[in-house]
Amino acid sequence: MELKVRLCMLLLALGLCATLFATAHEEEDVDADVEDDTAGLSDDELLDEEPEEEEQPAPAMPSVPTVTYKAPEPKGEHYFAESFDRGTLDGWVLSQAKKDGIDEEIAKYDGKWEVEEMKDTKLPGDKGLVLKSRAKHYAISGLLLRPFTFDTKPLIVHYTLVYEVNFQTGIDCGGAYVKLLSQSPDLNLDQFVDKTPYTIMFGPDKCGEDYKLHFIFRHRNPKTGEYEEKHAKKPETDLRTYYTDKKTHLYTLVLNPDNSFEVLIDRTVVNSGNLLADMTPSVNPPAEIEDPDDHKPEDWDERPKIQDPDAVKPEDWDEDAPAKIPDDHAVKPEGWLDDEPEYIGDPDAIKPEDWDEDMDGEWEAPQVPNPACESAPGCGKWERPMIDNPSYKGKWKPPMIDNPNYQGVWKPRKIPNPDFFEDLHPFRMTAVSALGLELWSMSSDIFFDNFFITSDRNAADHWAEDGWGLKKAAEGAAEPGLVSQMISAAEDRPWLWVVYVLTVALPLVLVIVFCCTGKKKEGPSAAEYKKTDEPQPDVKDDAEDEKAEEEEANDEESDEKKDDAEDSPAEMATKEEEEADKQEEAEDKSDEVGTLFMRHFQILLHLD
Repeated sequence: MELKVRLCMLLLALGLCATLFATAHEEEDVDADVEDDTAGLSDDELLDEEPEEEEQPAPAMPSVPTVTYKAPEPKGEHYFAESFDRGTLDGWVLSQAKKDGIDEEIAKYDGKWEVEEMKDTKLPGDKGLVLKSRAKHYAISGLLLRPFTFDTKPLIVHYTLVYEVNFQTGIDCGGAYVKLLSQSPDLNLDQFVDKTPYTIMFGPDKCGEDYKLHFIFRHRNPKTGEYEEKHAKKPETDLRTYYTDKKTHLYTLVLNPDNSFEVLIDRTVVNSGNLLADMTPSVNPPAEIEDPDDHKPEDWDERPKIQDPDAVKPEDWDEDAPAKIPDDHAVKPEGWLDDEPEYIGDPDAIKPEDWDEDMDGEWEAPQVPNPACESAPGCGKWERPMIDNPSYKGKWKPPMIDNPNYQGVWKPRKIPNPDFFEDLHPFRMTAVSALGLELWSMSSDIFFDNFFITSDRNAADHWAEDGWGLKKAAEGAAEPGLVSQMISAAEDRPWLWVVYVLTVALPLVLVIVFCCTGKKKEGPSAAEYKKTDEPQPDVKDDAEDEKAEEEEANDEESDEKKDDAEDSPAEMATKEEEEADKQEEAEDKSDEVGTLFMRHFQILLHLD
């Protein structure tokens, strides 16, 4: 009975595995059939078939919680707020300029912008600014409600820039950063180019495997009046996910009057520091510099160690001794074929018909290993193997000692820096009056939304929650559950079914087999049965035989002692050994079935 149960359970497990593999391969075959059916159709025929596909209703997806979109409304003091939900570019200016220093064909800022919803929007009604073209220059800008002045007025606690970016189709090479354009009487948004003065540049940028998150500000030298770019240190956070997950991310820059700054993605700090200590190059130049007119004296000794001038080479030092010498104890192996070359011309090779000896020279058959050497230890001239020379010492060199004349590494003397200045308030940057996007991208469909500039952190938090927070909630509600994700992944990679079987089905079957079916309960010992001169019948497996056996034992209980006395101890031991052999044989058969099952399962894995 136990063997049957185990066999059934193992067969059920085998059937389950086969079903899963068949399902996976069937789906692959269906996909392949569809591709084959459409491979021979022209574009017009495919277009004609599209209505038929639309008539077939798609499989009903499980209902998900809906999130209703409501355009964010700015609260508190702010300088710029744009959600693009009006569906137009009113208030924005497209640049009509050309970029200097490049080919005329690509010098124009003619990249196409559109205000539209995301391709796979989870929030109908939410629109944004979309970069539509590939391999184009883009330039678009808009004026702030009023210029933002960096000062220490009590009402300005910090400066915040907030906006959203979604790389809908990923990004190969391109940027999604914004520029805060410097206030100037000469500022003309119609002629916005890469050289237009800006105060801050902030946002993501990526090319190849270099993932960046820029924070750059232009600092004015108080002595010369010239501007120099200062770059924040690189974030330690791995930024790869933000460029590849095709989700909307919130980028925030916070600047404080105490010169501290924070860079946040999705309201989590990924970089922070101080304008005075964490920018490259440093805001303030060094107070002292090396004297460019100072030169190292000719007798300056920078050698910490020198060769011992008093050292003498030992008389027994042989510099000419070789590093390797032949092994005098080596013996040529028996059977070595001295007269046979290691390689010979291929006897089966034939000179090509088009071989021209005048042009190509005399034809020679290609070299192949000499078949006579295959059974021999070697062919050709035998030479003793080389070993290390115990007498080898190499070229003698005097030992090194401390240099008594060592003066250290020479450095030019320091002099006061004629260009030194100290700006303890780099936060007081040039005022900004416009926000612009000046980009080059090899990727299209980059989605921008919800730009916001304010001096009120609470206002920035409300704007982020009403805009990006709503997108995040909608994306979270639309995400499939764990089981759906596993099935979807297995559709693209059928081998995942093997992982699922190994991690779920197989352990479950094994638990059922080895926990629910234990060892067979042993019956009464041979001494409890009535013993006669006739052979003892086999133990029966079904309930009816057990019941009849029990009744027979009860009827003849009175004769047990007499019969037990008649049987010899050796006869009883023999019968017990026979019962143990039968039990062991049954267990061996069960193990053979289990081994057979595992072999079939390995074959399935190999076929997949």
